[in-house]
Amino acid sequence: MASSFPNLFSPLKVGPIEIKNRIFSTGHMTMLLNGGEPSDDMVAYHQARAAGGAGLIITEASAVHPATAPWHIYSFSDDCIPGYRKIADAVQPHGCMVFGQLGHGGAHNYTTLDGTRPIAYGPSALPREWSHNMPRAMTRAEIADVVEHYGAAAGRMAKAGLNGVEILASHNLLPAQFLNPASNVRTDEYGGSPENRMRFLREVIASVRANAGDDVVVGMRISADEKQHDGLTPDLVLEICKALDGDGVLDYFNVAAGSMSGVSGLIHVVPPMNYEGGYTAPLAAVFRTQLSKPIFVAGRINQPQIAETVIESGQADMCGMTRAMIADPEMANKASAGRLDDIRACIGCNQACIGHAIEGFPISCIQHPETGREIEFGERRPTATPGTVYVAGGGPAGMKAAAVAAERGHKVVLFESTAVLGGQVKLAQMLPGRTEFGGLVTNLAREMELAGVEVRLNTELTRAMIEDDAPHAVIVATGATVNRPAIEGDGEAHIVDSWQVLGDEVNVGQRVVIADWRSDWVGLGLAEKLAAAGCWVRLAVNGTMAGETIVGSVRDRWVGDLQKLGVEIIPYVRLYGADADNVYLQHTVNDEAIVCEDVDTLVTALGQQAETGLEAELEDWDGKVLLAGDCLAPRTCEEAVLEGLKAGVAA
Repeated sequence: MASSFPNLFSPLKVGPIEIKNRIFSTGHMTMLLNGGEPSDDMVAYHQARAAGGAGLIITEASAVHPATAPWHIYSFSDDCIPGYRKIADAVQPHGCMVFGQLGHGGAHNYTTLDGTRPIAYGPSALPREWSHNMPRAMTRAEIADVVEHYGAAAGRMAKAGLNGVEILASHNLLPAQFLNPASNVRTDEYGGSPENRMRFLREVIASVRANAGDDVVVGMRISADEKQHDGLTPDLVLEICKALDGDGVLDYFNVAAGSMSGVSGLIHVVPPMNYEGGYTAPLAAVFRTQLSKPIFVAGRINQPQIAETVIESGQADMCGMTRAMIADPEMANKASAGRLDDIRACIGCNQACIGHAIEGFPISCIQHPETGREIEFGERRPTATPGTVYVAGGGPAGMKAAAVAAERGHKVVLFESTAVLGGQVKLAQMLPGRTEFGGLVTNLAREMELAGVEVRLNTELTRAMIEDDAPHAVIVATGATVNRPAIEGDGEAHIVDSWQVLGDEVNVGQRVVIADWRSDWVGLGLAEKLAAAGCWVRLAVNGTMAGETIVGSVRDRWVGDLQKLGVEIIPYVRLYGADADNVYLQHTVNDEAIVCEDVDTLVTALGQQAETGLEAELEDWDGKVLLAGDCLAPRTCEEAVLEGLKAGVAA
C-alpha cells in the first residue's frame, strides 16, 4: 500500500548512505538521560520509532563542550560512546539510520546542575533578551578550543557506529550567533564581513568532517528564518548556505524556523496547533532550488498526506515528523500499509513533549503516555485472567482505560451518560485556535474501536447495573463538573461560567471581566473569543501572569495576540465579589482591593469539582474498583490519559 505515498516511501541517497524513506525524527530533547549519557529509556524510545518505520532518527542535541548547558548528552566525553552505541544497535537493525547532533548554546547557556548562573560564551558581549545573559565575548583561544571540541564529539559519534552527525546552526545557537551581525560585532577575523562571520562555522564543519571521516554523513541544521526582530532572515541564510554548499563538505541542509533568542521566535522552534501543517515547507523550497545537496525540513508536518505533498512538490527531500512519531511511533508503518484511520495524529498541544523538556521532565505525549515509558508500558501484555470490565465515563481517561483493558484481552463495556464521547475535550476544542484538540477524542475512539470496546451512550452506569451484571472490575472515570462557588453579589451581578460561554448557552454583555483561577488556556481562550467578538475584556488572573501553568511558548504567543485585541490583563488577583456594575478583586500579595468598574458580565473560570458519586456508591462493593482522571482530582488531559492507561493495565 506504500503506493499511496510513492514519494514519501522512496529511498534517498545522502552522502555515503541511503535512507529507506523520507520520514525522519529531528533532534529533540527527551530528557531520558543517565547523567550525561543516553539511558536505557532513551534507547527504548528511539527503538520504538525505528521499529515503527522511520527512515532516519537524529538524536537530541549533545553538549560538545563542558561550557554549555547541562541536561544534554555529554559528547565532550568518551563516556557517551557506549550509550550512543546502544542506540545504534537498537535502531539500525530496523533499517533505520541514526545521526548524532552537535550543539552549543553559546550565549543562551543560563543554568547549571547546582542552580548557579554559568558563564555564557558568545561572539560578543551583548545582552540576550530571552535568557537575560550578558555573555563573555570568546577569545581566539576559546574559539579554537570549541572548534576542536566539535570535531572530537563527531569522532566519538562515528566511533559509536552512528551513520551521521548534524551540526546545529539553527535557532540562534552558537554558530548562528556568529553568523548574525546583530549578535556578532567583533572586529577581528571572526566578525565584520559576511565572510568573517562565517569563519567559525566553516572551521567547525572542517573539524567535524576531519574527525568523522568520509564514510559518515555530515549535515547542518539552520533556521531559514529566525522570525525574531533581530534574527537571521531568509535572504541572508540562503547566501550563507549557498557559500557552504559551494565548499562541498556538507552532505545535506536541514531547514528549520525560529529562534531561542526571544519569545517571538521561540514559538516557531516547536510550533503548536494554531500553525498550519507544513507551514515551513515553502522556506525549504527556496533552498532546494538553490542548493545542490538534499534538503530536510520540519515544522508541523503531522500527517503523511502533508509529507507526501512536500516531497512530491519538490519543496524538500526529507520530512521531519517528530511529534507525529511521539504521538504514534507506528505512524510510518501505518502510512505505508494504508492504515491512515489508525494513525494517532499529533494535535500540536506541546504539553507533554516540549512542555516536559522545558521543565526538565522526560518526554511523553498526552495522547500516548507510553511515549517515554516504553520499557514499562511499550508492550501490551495479555491478561492471564480475562474477564469483564465496565468503564464509567467516556472522557479521555475512560476511553484510554477501556482501549487498554480490551487490548489486554478483557471484554470491555464503556458507559457514557451523554450522547457523545469526549468529556471536557468537547469544550476545550471550542477555544480559539484549539479545534485540533478534538483530535484526541477521534484518536482514542479509534483505539477503542480497534480493541473491540462496546460503547453505550446515553447510559449512566449505576451500582444496581454493576450488581446485576457482576463485572470483575469497574473503572470509574466520571470526570468533573464546573466549579460554581458562592460569589458575593451573585443575585445582583450577571455571572456566567466558562462552560456556559464555550457552549454558547448564555448572553454575554459588551464589557466583560474574566476571573481566571487556573491561569491556563481556558482564561486565555475565553479572553480571545470574547475580544474577537467585540467585547471589552479584562482578564483577572489568580497568578503571576496569564497562562502561568501552560507551556511558555504557547502562552507567550497567546498573550501577544490578546495585546493586539486590546485585552487588559490583571495579574495577582483573586475574585472577591460583584454587583450590577462592578467586579471586586483582591490582590493576592497585599490583600488590597481592586475594583473593575463598568462591567456587564462576570465570566468565571474557577476550575472543576471531581464527580465522585459512583465512587461513593461502590465503596463497599466486593469487586475491583479503579479510578482515573478528574474524578480523582481535576487536572488536565495528560493526567487523565496516563491514569487511564494505568487503570487499563491494572484491570
